[in-house]
Amino acid sequence: MSTQPTQQTRRTRGGQGNRRNGNRNGGNSANGSRGGTRRRRDNEGIIPVLAKAVREVEQAVQKGQGLSHRSRYQAIALLARKERTRVRADDQVSEQQRDIELKRLDGVATILAQCAAREPGLFSLLDENAEIGEATRHRMAEMLEAAGQAAEAVAVEEAAPEGSGDGTAPRTERKATPPSVVAARLANPFLVPDFSQTVRRVQGTLVGWELIGPLLNSFEQPVPGAPACMELPEPRPILLPPGVELMDHQARLLSAIAGGHRTVLLADEPGLGKTAQSLLAAEVAEAYPLLCVVPNVVKTNWAREAARWVPKRSVSVVHGDGNDVDGFADIIIVNYEVLDRHVDWIGEHGFRGMVVDEAHYIKNRKSQRSQFVVEISERIRRRVARPLLMALTGTPLINDIEDFRAIWHFLGWIEERKPGQQLMAALEATGLTPADHPFYPAARQAVIDMGIVRRRKVDVAADIPARRVADLPVELEGAEGRSIQKAERELAERLIGRYDAAIEHRRTSPVAINSAESADGIDHELVRRVAEREVAEGSDNTTGENVFAMVRRIGRAKAELAADYTAQLARSTGKVVFFAKHLDVMDAAGAVFDKREIKWTTIRGDQSSTARTAAIDAFVEDPEVQVIVCSLTAAGVGINLQVASNVVLAELSWTDAEQTQAIDRVHRIGQTEPVTAWRILAAQTIDTRIAELIDSKAGLAARALDGADEEATTAVDIQVETLVSLLTDALRSRS
Repeated sequence: MSTQPTQQTRRTRGGQGNRRNGNRNGGNSANGSRGGTRRRRDNEGIIPVLAKAVREVEQAVQKGQGLSHRSRYQAIALLARKERTRVRADDQVSEQQRDIELKRLDGVATILAQCAAREPGLFSLLDENAEIGEATRHRMAEMLEAAGQAAEAVAVEEAAPEGSGDGTAPRTERKATPPSVVAARLANPFLVPDFSQTVRRVQGTLVGWELIGPLLNSFEQPVPGAPACMELPEPRPILLPPGVELMDHQARLLSAIAGGHRTVLLADEPGLGKTAQSLLAAEVAEAYPLLCVVPNVVKTNWAREAARWVPKRSVSVVHGDGNDVDGFADIIIVNYEVLDRHVDWIGEHGFRGMVVDEAHYIKNRKSQRSQFVVEISERIRRRVARPLLMALTGTPLINDIEDFRAIWHFLGWIEERKPGQQLMAALEATGLTPADHPFYPAARQAVIDMGIVRRRKVDVAADIPARRVADLPVELEGAEGRSIQKAERELAERLIGRYDAAIEHRRTSPVAINSAESADGIDHELVRRVAEREVAEGSDNTTGENVFAMVRRIGRAKAELAADYTAQLARSTGKVVFFAKHLDVMDAAGAVFDKREIKWTTIRGDQSSTARTAAIDAFVEDPEVQVIVCSLTAAGVGINLQVASNVVLAELSWTDAEQTQAIDRVHRIGQTEPVTAWRILAAQTIDTRIAELIDSKAGLAARALDGADEEATTAVDIQVETLVSLLTDALRSRS
């Protein structure tokens, strides 16, 4: 079906335009027809809608918000592809008009490619075989309707395949029910709900108190040295399959499960074997069938790990609409991106256990992804009084203490606005209220005893070698280096100009404004406001490069230097893992390795799962493959690369969590050598400032989870802090 008005409609509209233009031009209807039709064609149909939408997505990507527009980005790509096919097949238009429309579509495609180059996580959405999620179909319908094609929009809603929704669209009906799931229901139609251990409703002194806020506060400001992990029993013997063995910290958790514990926030540092612990926990608790909700990129790895740790259990992985899923399987693995399609049957399937991997994915309580996970958990808990529920994440706090909330809700520890019954009973047992200061450490301990398990490598895995991050400054020479330094000076001067303008306004304002200058003569509050304004304006700034563009340029400038150092490491020490954030940096590194005749492979966001698995296997198993070039976003989780002991971080991430995840692809169980992460920093640029700020950002998780006695860091924006530092130094050097 065409996505444009019919040819008959276009001729009718063109005829009306001809008459109007003919009258306006003294009756020259032929000339009026060509001009009027062309102008109308330029402003009607789907192309102008796509052009506007892709510009808005481009602006979001430039501001670092591209991944929040995944569904819109994919919808634009799909509609542009469909429109290109239609234009080429339309024999009712002239060659000139066809060339014009194809050129406009080429413009849309160019911006899409540029966005993906800036934000590699979007590349996979351009694949013709990429799954199309509910959110994407909703966006397509909106665009078609905006183009005056409402009937077509309805057809897309009904006919489009399901797939990788990003959780931003309104919920619609979810229909997918795999055939074998129906067969499984028919084979066992009388699944009796288990209410043998229901929790009695608690009534006490805390009824009427607002408790969620105090519970979160108890983690944000803990007593130094407060425990971060529930007390775990001594290990018990457990029958394991041949060829695998447990470490002491893993066995302790399984002992707790064997003793009856059923809800766990497993926040072990990356590399301590959370996948193995969760699979064996289901075995100990007999929590089958087991549902595992995981990121798309690690579905294959979960299936492999299940075959390794619980080989007697059958495993089935849900792809797309799930037609191939085995409804009788003991373990069913589904990725977040297609969860919306399968919520209904999953909620009724009779699962007795649920594991959510990389649980920080559900930190946004308002996202559909989070809502689906919580809904499934609630439906399981309505059928089974005490199912096994496990949330796995090495980085439970990314930005804010609120990140805990959705995870606690999934585990059943809290409801939307109040604690669950079991946690409420524990809080009542303290005999305290939020008005009492001792309530907060007692409340924190009560939550930890619900099942927070947090172990650090340094504490529990003496056989895992120490890890260190070594900064390697490099000088950016030549024209590119001078250009970056000039751009940084111009950025500092622009910030000073804004600061001085604000000071001058304060002095000349008829309304008295109190000065907040400190002993060094700088108004630090004003400095922060200037920095926040600069970041908020982002790509709208037309007077010079913003901080995002500068960091991207620095990454490109460091690419060959980082690759050259990687080549040296590969020659002297063996296999090396090279991490970068952008594809052009990865490509530049690959060119260096080719020039050095170093065999390498790669993991990036635009790969199929087959290619990704092949790349990992080549690096791990082929002694000639010395380097694997990895995307920070595509390869930061779910893979084991401990065959190497050196990591090169060619570009900085904006979060410590992302950097840590990358390093822990190497520093994990099975590693036999000391691990060093070489962080390549551009000397005398904002690169070094950002590295320092990223390191300081790590304090929040340490304080909230580990009870570390260090200064708490708020959920600050690293970009803002970078500019605060830049402007403060510039003001001090001026005085």
